[in-house]
Amino acid sequence: MKYMLLMSATKADLRSFGTTLGPEDIRAHIKFMIDLNAELRASGELVDAQGLAPPDQTRLVRARAGGGAPVVTDGPFAEAKEFLAGYWLLDVASPERVYEIAARISGAPGRGGAPLNFAVEVSPVGVAPQV
Repeated sequence: MKYMLLMSATKADLRSFGTTLGPEDIRAHIKFMIDLNAELRASGELVDAQGLAPPDQTRLVRARAGGGAPVVTDGPFAEAKEFLAGYWLLDVASPERVYEIAARISGAPGRGGAPLNFAVEVSPVGVAPQV
């Protein structure tokens, strides 16, 4: 069964990577993510995973009523408390397995190796009805 895991973060979380986390902590965090993805790839469970660019690079796109050029605006992040920081698309055998993986992602190391406990949303990938 396929699942999309979405890792959320706050602006404070994003700032902490450049201010409160030192280079060693950042390297440990990135190594954790690389190792986890390698393990999931080796087990055949990883379909794709990516970290996303900072929220100031995100745009919202809406079609205009009646056609014409789309409306492109900055993301809703001025008011938002959280933003999407990264995702994993996994193909796993059970909900229990995906929850296990999501918990590992949530506990990725931060300052001094302490778990960051980021929120990780787990959504089953839907199957389109046959037409």
